[in-house]
Amino acid sequence: MAANVRVRRPPSPPPQQIYTPPPAQPRFPHPKHEHLDADERRTQASKPYFGGRRTSPGGLTLTPSEWKLLVLVVFVACIVRLFRISQPNSVVFDEVHFGKFASKYIKSQFFVDVHPPLAKLLITLAGFVFGYNGNFDFKEIAKVYENVPYVAMRMVPAILGVATVPLAYLTMRALECRATTALLATVLITFENGIVTQSRHILLDSPLLFFTALTTFLWVSFCNEDKRHPFSESWWTWLMLTGLSLGAVVSCKWVGLFTIATIGFSTISQLWCLLGDIRISPRLWIRHFLARALCLIVVPFLFYLFIFQIHFLILVNSGEGDGFMSAEFQHTLGGRSMQDTYADVAIGSAVTIRHINTQGGNLHSHAHAYPGGSGQQQVTLYPHSDLNNDWRIIAAKDSGHPETEWADEPLQYVTTGMKVRLRHIVTAKNLHSHDYRPPVSDVDFQNEVSGYGMVDFVGDANDDWVVEIEHGDKSDKESSIRVRTLRTVFRLRHAMTNCYLFSHKVKLPDWGFEQQEVTCNKNAMKANSLWMIETAIHPNLPPDAPKVNYRSPGFLEKFWELQKVMWVTNAGLTDRHIYDSRPHQWPRLRRGINFWVRDHKQIYLIGNPFVWWSSTLAAVAYISVRSLLILREKRGYRDFDNTKVVKYDSLCGFLFMGWFLHYGPFFLMTRQLFLHHYFPALYFAILLFCSFFDLMTAALRPKIRLQIGAVLMIVAIWNFWYLSPLAYGNQWTLHQCRRAQWVKSWDFSCNEFPVDYSGYSDKGPAATGIGAASIVGGEGRAPIIVDDAPPAGGNPPESESSVRLVGHPEPGRDIFAAEPIDPAKSQAIWEEEAKQPPEDKVVSTVAVAAAKVVNADELVKLNEHPGSSDTPVSPSDESPPSGNSNQSVEKPEDRPTSDEGRSSSDGESVSPNEPEPTKEHGPAVEEVAEADRVREELFNDHLDQGVET
Repeated sequence: MAANVRVRRPPSPPPQQIYTPPPAQPRFPHPKHEHLDADERRTQASKPYFGGRRTSPGGLTLTPSEWKLLVLVVFVACIVRLFRISQPNSVVFDEVHFGKFASKYIKSQFFVDVHPPLAKLLITLAGFVFGYNGNFDFKEIAKVYENVPYVAMRMVPAILGVATVPLAYLTMRALECRATTALLATVLITFENGIVTQSRHILLDSPLLFFTALTTFLWVSFCNEDKRHPFSESWWTWLMLTGLSLGAVVSCKWVGLFTIATIGFSTISQLWCLLGDIRISPRLWIRHFLARALCLIVVPFLFYLFIFQIHFLILVNSGEGDGFMSAEFQHTLGGRSMQDTYADVAIGSAVTIRHINTQGGNLHSHAHAYPGGSGQQQVTLYPHSDLNNDWRIIAAKDSGHPETEWADEPLQYVTTGMKVRLRHIVTAKNLHSHDYRPPVSDVDFQNEVSGYGMVDFVGDANDDWVVEIEHGDKSDKESSIRVRTLRTVFRLRHAMTNCYLFSHKVKLPDWGFEQQEVTCNKNAMKANSLWMIETAIHPNLPPDAPKVNYRSPGFLEKFWELQKVMWVTNAGLTDRHIYDSRPHQWPRLRRGINFWVRDHKQIYLIGNPFVWWSSTLAAVAYISVRSLLILREKRGYRDFDNTKVVKYDSLCGFLFMGWFLHYGPFFLMTRQLFLHHYFPALYFAILLFCSFFDLMTAALRPKIRLQIGAVLMIVAIWNFWYLSPLAYGNQWTLHQCRRAQWVKSWDFSCNEFPVDYSGYSDKGPAATGIGAASIVGGEGRAPIIVDDAPPAGGNPPESESSVRLVGHPEPGRDIFAAEPIDPAKSQAIWEEEAKQPPEDKVVSTVAVAAAKVVNADELVKLNEHPGSSDTPVSPSDESPPSGNSNQSVEKPEDRPTSDEGRSSSDGESVSPNEPEPTKEHGPAVEEVAEADRVREELFNDHLDQGVET
């Protein structure tokens, strides 16, 4: 190297500066999920689907276009739910019950229902705001509403039904599904025929379904918030709202307990996962537990109590539900309060004796005898205050004067083991038992209890009863030693046969006025043989003697008693109903419920077949796929390391659990069940189906996914439209109805519809039921058959095969049959008809309708063969139908002068003077005049053919 070449060296760093080498660049700057280990993948899958994007509270992010779409969805749902909601203008199915409860709320009359009050209170509030006075009785299906704001009352379930639709959209988006999937869910729920039908009437299932959907959305939003910011203000808000919604759903129906179970299992799963997270300290885990216990247990329970507090504050007066409650409860109601009564009970006391267990009422007797057995005076239980409830306690003696002997003796209190007789004050008969079987409970170990004796008759040994004190009141020590009013519970043992005075929930027949049976039972269940003195009066007691009254129960005691009554009543609804169904039929949509039939229209609760069957298929598919994944995991496959599998397994698992918990428990119930009990489970099944759609289309382009979703939506809408006449009660034809019976077990009545739409131009009378009767009943009631009664002035149903004239041949007889007629008989009839006063010769609207359909050929035929085999046709003939052609005709003086005893040919009552036809209910005035003219010509033709008067 040359000497003049200088070796260069790096310059020294500046003083007081530390050199920092640049960071090493990663080989893969943007790693994919496939490079994460299993734990990191699970953590990534548990985070919101939106990744690092900024999200709104609850993990829900909607674009402006989605909000516009949501507004459009709500608008469509309003049209579907509210279309012609005023029709029909008469009572539909269980409006019979829930409308009646609204009337009782407004009148503050106590009642007992198997469902909690919230949904009924909301419906009542709407009726009250719009001026309903509670005077409509909602007595039977198809009864026309009068002075009832029924549209406003129907709007409550309808609006809540509309609100369920956007909740489904928000829930699917909060579950991290795509917008197309959320739209599909809203369309399936909007156009589900069964949910639409149920939400358009005064029923409870629409509020129940709304609060179920609201609870699900709030809980999903809370879970999203829990993954990001636990114990934040937003976290507490979502959790508290979930608790309030849980209280609301169980306050509508006890089916809401299944929603509580769904959220409960999800909470347990959360807490279990937190327990296994070593990053969560035990102190923090306890905070999570206490927060959920407070908001998901305490808050719903307090809300439930609050609703019943409102219930009790409104129903302050006595009503038809009193008999279900205890005497203490009943005396808190207006009109049932009792004055203070003497506490001491002695020989000579006039008492009323109340049965303890069945709340059946007081020991009662009246001056009617048993139709069988001994034929002696009846003894029953009667729930109302009555003089026939009064008995006098007298000593068991074989001599003396039973009516007055006790008055001159010192007070002798009734103690345990004392032998007494009970003398009925009104009829002067003793409470008696002997070896005769009871009228209803005809078994060897039960004897008849009767009233036996007369005035001044001492009685016999079969009148003797031994008092056995069972227990007293803790606040009154004397009540355990001697009988004290309202404090001592005792049994009465018959001295001769050792049977116990007994009563149970068995009603006597009509001859016993359906009062509760009283017997003497040798094998008596103790609870049904317990009695107490309710009132006691003794003239020898000083005025300042101690008095007692029923102890007024507090709110919690009344609340708990009502819950027990509701439970027992609900479990007792085991009678079959003509339209009930069992759980195994619901997912397959085997049959529906007939809601209403009138004017050749029908409302029938049936689901959208596509929605029901596809949602059921989704539940079956989840079971199959989940089982396959479990088997694969056992064989060593690591499917659950896949982020997509973890996400959809969690999502679908939650929805499947909701479906199963809202459906499975019904298999354990023996009470009446109906198709509408499946609606909450159906909601989860629809969301589950949409989740499967989201999974299956995840790899497709958005446009292709939307096209597939559009096809599914169109199929659902077409199914809805095809069966919509059954949801709205629209006009339909017989052919269309039969084509729509895709399943043989769908039992809507196609015979109610006319052959073509021209049949609606001249509507017949209201057919208020299925065929010839209406079925009244539903949840909480056994079916009741209500006979049809067409409104005055109405025309006969078009389904009638023969022309019906008032007071003429029996059903099915052709009055225009060409049969010979007895001239002598006809002459006598016409003579009697000529004597009728002019005002009696009124053509009824039914006769006018019959004359209207008589064509020229029938008139010629009638002129050739005047009359029928029974009586000739006459506008003034009001005689009842005769089933025997040889029977003589009644004389005018023998005919009834009122409606009683007269009926039309099909058994319907006929008014003697039908009102004039109106445009709404009968032919026009010109048609009436034409009919009168035809009948007059017909009458003259009869005279011309030799039928002389």
